[in-house]
This record gives sequence, C-alpha cells and structure tokens, in this order.
Amino acid sequence: MKKLLALLLACCMVMGLTACGSSTQSAVENAASAVEEAAETVQETAEEAVEAVDETVAGDADVLDAAEINVFIAASLGNAFEDIVALYAESQPNVTVTLNADSSGKLLEQIENGFTCDIFFSAAVKQIKTVEEDGFSIEGTRVDLLKNTLDLITYKDSGTKVTGMENLGDASSMALADGSVPAGKYTRAALQALGILDDSVEPADITTEQVSEALGGLEINETSNVSKTLEAVAEGSNEVGTVYHSDAYSRINDIEIIESVSTDLTGEILYPMVRIQNAEATDAVTAAADDFYAFLQTPEVMAIFEDYMFISNK
Repeated sequence: MKKLLALLLACCMVMGLTACGSSTQSAVENAASAVEEAAETVQETAEEAVEAVDETVAGDADVLDAAEINVFIAASLGNAFEDIVALYAESQPNVTVTLNADSSGKLLEQIENGFTCDIFFSAAVKQIKTVEEDGFSIEGTRVDLLKNTLDLITYKDSGTKVTGMENLGDASSMALADGSVPAGKYTRAALQALGILDDSVEPADITTEQVSEALGGLEINETSNVSKTLEAVAEGSNEVGTVYHSDAYSRINDIEIIESVSTDLTGEILYPMVRIQNAEATDAVTAAADDFYAFLQTPEVMAIFEDYMFISNK
C-alpha cells in the first residue's frame, strides 16, 4: 500500500507541475522518472505476492490428509524408526505412523491372521516371500532395502572363554532367538556351516533343544525376538548371544562383540520391505502408506539407517 500511495503522489506531482508551465520542465521530467520507477516497484511487488501465494498453495497441496497407517517392522529396526517417524512428521503432520515391532516371524503370523498392516519391513526374505506367494502384498512393491550382519556378543567384562562360534559350548549360558526369528535362523545356519548342527534340515526347523545338545548341553535362554536376546546379554542374564550388528552397536557400552560372523556362514542378511494390501484402507490411508513407503527410500532416511549401522542395499 505504501508503494501504491507513493505512485499516486508522484502522479499528482506531475500533473501539478505540468500546470505551472514550461519553466518547470526539468521538475516534470524528474517527477516522470520517479513515477516510472514507482510503477516498476509496484509491478515487482505484485509479482512477488503472486509467487508467494502460488508457493503457499503448492505447499498445502503436498500435505496429506489425516490418516493412520500401520507399519510392521522387525524388532531390530525399532531405534532407527523412532528417528524416521519423527522426521516424517515434520513434512506430514497429519499422518500418524503406528509401529508394530517384533520378530519377523510373529509379524508374518499377524498379517496372515488379518491384522491391519500397510507396510511390512522384515529382517529376512523368507517372510516377505510368504506374503507375496499368499497374496497379501501389493505386486511389484518389494524392495530389498538394507543389509546387516550377525554378531556374537557378551556383556562387558564377562571374562568369557568363548572366542567365536566354534567354541560356543564353552559358555555357561546363551541367549538365542527361536528358529522362526531371522537372527535365530541365521545363528543355526552358521552352526550348520561349521559342522556343529545337522545341515540336512532347514535352519528354522532346528529346535533350541537340538542346538543345546549339539553344544554339549549348553543352557539356552530361548527368546522371541532379537531385542530380547540383546537385553538378556547386556544385563548379564546370559553370558553370550547372537544379535545383528545394528543391535550390538545400540548397546556398545554394555556389551562386547566377540565375533562378527561371516556371511559365508550365515548367508546374506537382507532386510526387504513390501506394501501390504489393506482392504479397509480409505483413499487417505492408501495415499499416506504410499508416501511413507517412498519416504523410506529417500537419501535422508537411508542416512538414518546407516547411522544405526545398517548397510544400504540400494
């Protein structure tokens, strides 16, 4: 408004000066120049205002409608996802991301039993293949996003005699996830590769009792997910245990890594994710799930995963 007022005043000045005759020609020319400059300023201001409105409208268009999505994640992803969900909320405040963190095997069971799920992020390929084969996933949405490795750990200053997977039997006790949990399956696969367990059966089918027997009667605390294995060792309830490297890193002040188990023994440890069909999803929920699924693959999120010691597989 001030600039527009200046333009009007300049116009009045020109008309007044023109009425005074030719003696004021120079003043008129100066006033005309001022009018021209003021007009240009007003034009620029108007253009800036239009751009500002356009940007505001565009920004509002990118904010999704209110929706709640259910994301099932392997327990080992829990810490990273706390940061990821907080970052997502900065750009999508209307979307509520509800996390369900547990063993990949238990999450698969829940999906099969009809639990509401929009995205499934597993710590192993097997569970993702099952949801694909059984028609629970949206075709073509599987992404093998991350990799990890398996660590054999003990608590700080434990004085354990165990130096690696080869002499696990020297421990007084071990925390070990059951065979349906990927970390438990990878541990069994490593023991098979070392000739300690029978390699004629699927690793997941080997019971905890069979593992104990093969290790000379070692006392084993069977856990339902890798987070519970980590806690059992970190608090000293069990002498050793096997967890992912990302988990070990999260409690590095409380545990010691005895051995980083080679993928030659465990096989490649992939973390795939897939969009799950949700028959009850509204358009807003579907849009939010698609958006969060894409967000998980952005460089900003991959950097968070790497901060938590996951390995990018992109």
